[in-house]
Order: sequence, then C-alpha cells, then structure tokens
Amino acid sequence: MTARGDPAGRALVTGGAGFIGSHVVSRLLRDGWSVRVLDDFSTGREQNLAGLESDVEVIRADVCDRAALDRAALGVDVIFHQAAIASVARSLSEPLRTNAVNLGGTLSVLDVALARGVRRVVLAASAAVYGDGGPLPKVESLPACPLSPYAVQKYGSELYCRLYAGLYELETVALRYFNVYGPRQDPEGDYAAAIPLFIAAALDGEAVRVFGDGEQTRDFVFVADVVEANLRAAAAAGASGAVINVASGHQTSVNELVAVIGQCLGRELADEHEAPRTGEVRHSWADIRRARELLGFEPAVDLKCGIGLTIEAFEAAGRSERASNSGGGGLRA
Repeated sequence: MTARGDPAGRALVTGGAGFIGSHVVSRLLRDGWSVRVLDDFSTGREQNLAGLESDVEVIRADVCDRAALDRAALGVDVIFHQAAIASVARSLSEPLRTNAVNLGGTLSVLDVALARGVRRVVLAASAAVYGDGGPLPKVESLPACPLSPYAVQKYGSELYCRLYAGLYELETVALRYFNVYGPRQDPEGDYAAAIPLFIAAALDGEAVRVFGDGEQTRDFVFVADVVEANLRAAAAAGASGAVINVASGHQTSVNELVAVIGQCLGRELADEHEAPRTGEVRHSWADIRRARELLGFEPAVDLKCGIGLTIEAFEAAGRSERASNSGGGGLRA
C-alpha cells in the first residue's frame, strides 16, 4: 500500500464531480494518488464527492477558465479530462456553447498540460464519432462520420490530442467511450441517458419511454470498467497518440435492455414508444481488440450484474433521500 505523503502520482480530474469523473477520483484515491478536481458543478454533484472532501482538492471553475486550469495543472503528472457537455441534444440546440466547452476546453487542457510539464492526458472521447451505418463492430481505423455537433467536437478533441502527441511530444490517449452506465448517473433532466431513466421510471412504477422501435442497439459498459481503462491508459507504454474503444464488446438492443432491467427487478416492465431522436445512431457496437492489446483491458462486469448494482445504488439513494427529508442522516450514493 502506498503510504500517505508518498502518492502513486498526482492527478487532475476535470469534471471530477460528474458521473464518470467522480468514479475516477474514488479509484485514484484508493490506489494512492494525490487528486485535484476541477469542476464548475453545472452537471457535477457535490454528493458525488461526499466523504472525500479531506482527500481531494476541489477547484470550482469552468474548464474554459484558463487561469483556473493553469492553477489546477500545477505539479500534476496525469490529467484525466472528463469535463464536457455530454449531450447530443444540447449540442444541436447550443452548438456554439458546447463547442466552446467540448473542443475549446480540450485544447485548453492540452495547452496547459504542455506548459505545466504534465506527463500524459487521458481524454474522454466518444463512440459518437463513428456515426451511423458501416461495418460492425466499430474498429478504430474506420473513418469518422459524425452526425451531430457533439460528435464533431469529440472528434476534433481526438485530433488535437494526436497533434499534441506528434508535434509537442505530450503523451495523450483518447478513450472512445461507448454507452457508460452505473451508480451516480443522473436520471433527471432532458439529456439523461437511457439506463438511469429506465431504472428511475421502473422504481416509480411508471412505464419506460423508448425512442423509436427499441431495436436500435448499443454497447453498454459499466462505469467501473471505464475507470479501469482510464487508469491503464494513464500508465500504458506505447499507447501515446492512440485512440482506443472502451466498451463491453457486446451488442444489446434497447428492448433487450428493458427486459434485463425487468429481470433484475423481478417483473416485466411496461414501455411507451416515442419518435426517434435526431442525431442518434441506429447501431453501436465496439471492437475492443486494441484496448486488449495496448491496455491489457478486459471488461469485468456483464450487463445483468451491472444493472443489478446500478439498481441497488438507486434504491440506496432513494432510502437516503427519504431519511434526509424525514430528519435522518446518511449520504446519497
């Protein structure tokens, strides 16, 4: 075990109060890292870092705030760049704002990392860059075909990472996340992902809302597996400049997902179908051979197990909130 005062490394996690970022923070601390978080808390939640306040330095700022980012990167070995407006729908309605955060923020992170002597930047990229159609599973060598401003912004971020690795010898790794799910994922708001929305509706006894016919497919990957990929990407030799899929390597339809959630809850779920959403792909499924080769990555949590763990976390959060509202104590998961 790493002794206190002798960290495994010093890390900055942008967006570290968010869903994935907070899980990265927890894992880094468990592995003995010294951790700093930069988050403006626009979508990140303070409760995601509950109990970690004494171990984490938090800088409350936007990733586009260059001065704050410069302070945050001081003395850092690795930046895990998770901060983003992670919404296709919002990128369609606010392309300028999302571009400033998603692409401009990445460029600022890379520029500050170079100036501060950071060893490596690990970027949260997206499978959205593949677009729709073409061969399955998606392999990293396929040409990008973005269908939304969000996908363009994420692809541009990858290109900047590759350029900084090649031109300036700043180590970078871009991880193309597929459909990440797990505890702490927010079921509220217009841009929430399918799994937390489905679980929240099911726990409330409501029908789940399915966009389209439900036969669209996704590659769902549990958040702990994504965190493992991030930690491996921070250290892997020979990975600098690479773009790497992070996924389960399995294809699941939305209708199948609804059935799995029902199985975990012990009952069949009612569903309501609505019109498909603009800018969303029909099928998504990852080839993860490069992750295996470069990172030694192997997904450890299958869909049914991951859904079960996620439901448990949602139920615990609900119990905690009810206890808090009635005067009891407890932290929300």
